[in-house]
This record gives sequence, structure tokens and C-alpha cells, in this order.
Amino acid sequence: MHEIGVREVIQFAGMTFNEETLIMTWITMAVVLLIAILATRNLQLIPSGWQNVLEMVVVWLHEQMDATLGPKGRWLAPMIITLFLFLLVSNWIGLVPKMASPTNDLNTTLGLALFVVALVHGLGLYIGGTKYIKHFFQPTPVFVILNIIEEVAKPITLAFRLFGNILAGEILIIILLKLVPIWMPVPSVLWLA
Repeated sequence: MHEIGVREVIQFAGMTFNEETLIMTWITMAVVLLIAILATRNLQLIPSGWQNVLEMVVVWLHEQMDATLGPKGRWLAPMIITLFLFLLVSNWIGLVPKMASPTNDLNTTLGLALFVVALVHGLGLYIGGTKYIKHFFQPTPVFVILNIIEEVAKPITLAFRLFGNILAGEILIIILLKLVPIWMPVPSVLWLA
């Protein structure tokens, strides 16, 4: 990110794309894929190296999913673990100087938030059926309007929170790099001491 808020865009088929976000998203996907390949290329009964690290992450995420979704939610594990790894790597990439996280673009965070909210509602309807629709009318039917506003606001707030946190972190890194000249030559006086 050379300048804060300035985006290099490309036009394709009448649509506008943020070039940096696309490149960084592909780099993030490549890193996640590389981690998966490194962790699974030589599977052993007693894990070591990358397999050990990834197994620790997967076991921790399984415990979190069992606590919130119950054992029936285990079939969502591949999607949740992939989403977790993508967000983790994409947020960490932004910590590298001169690189930008894909999640510092509001379009990316809004897309991820809409995906998660649509998934939650889809699963709610699939698993709960009419009970899921009935919860919008709780505690009284008058609250249906407030509950619908809350559900519409969820993806917006999720998107802005992730976007704001990541962008603020990257701006802070840019400011710190400008305050401390890393590439400045050391004065020769210090070499004589």
C-alpha cells in the first residue's frame, strides 16, 4: 500500500477490480494451500513439524465447534477451518511491511460477512425449519422489526469491524516505518567506538 486509501484498479468485462486486493488474495490462498500441503505431505501417527502445528489448530477449532455447535456441527469443520486459516493468513500478511492484507478492502470483508451470515441463516432454516423463523418473533411479535434490522446490520458491522481493525493496523505500520528510518546508514562516528 503506497498511499493510504489509494487503490489501483483494473477494468474487465465492464467491472472494476482492486488489483492489489486480488493479488494479495491469491497470495493468501497460495500460503494456505502451501501450509496444507506441508502439513499433509508426510502424515505420521506421531506428528511433527507442520503436521503437529496444523493438528493443534484443527483440534483447538474442533473443541470450539463442539462447544458452540455440538457434535452434529462437525460436518462444517472443513469450511470453518479453511475460513479461519484464510482470515489468519490474510490478516498476518498485512503485518509485513510493503504488503497489504486482502481484508483491508471493505469489499472483501463485506463478501466474507455476507457469506457467513447467509450460511448461518441457511443452516438455521435447514436445521431448525419453522422454529428458526419463529425465533424472530421472540419475545413478542412486535420485536420482529427489531430482529430483522439486527440481522440486516450483522454483515455490515462484521465487515466494518474487520476492515477497520486491519486497515488501522496497516496504517500504524506505515506510520512507524516513516518515523523510524530503517534504511538510513549508520553514522561513521558509531563505527569508531
